[in-house]
Amino acid sequence: MKRNLLGVGPVLAGCLLLCGCVTLGRSFDAGSVKTIVVGKTTQADIDRVFGAPLRTGVDSGDLTWTFVDYHFGIIGPQRATDLVVKFGANGIVKSYTFNTNQTDNAAR
Repeated sequence: MKRNLLGVGPVLAGCLLLCGCVTLGRSFDAGSVKTIVVGKTTQADIDRVFGAPLRTGVDSGDLTWTFVDYHFGIIGPQRATDLVVKFGANGIVKSYTFNTNQTDNAAR
């Protein structure tokens, strides 16, 4: 019995490794990116539409919020979508960057 378990363990571990996937962040409505208006959209607006950011930081003295939705696996399609919003001192969107490898999510 012990011998059979020792043989199955590596096979099971190998299967899990080959089928493994990594998910980072959470899904957000990429279609709503087009509603962001530089100089008008507020932090509260971004929070209401996209929820809490995965991470926050500072870029050249300006607050930034980063939203990501990444799904990577050995088998199946890879999905990567991210949004970085930069706010001015007044809490209004100063600039933003949206990137995706999904053609159906591309902001227009």
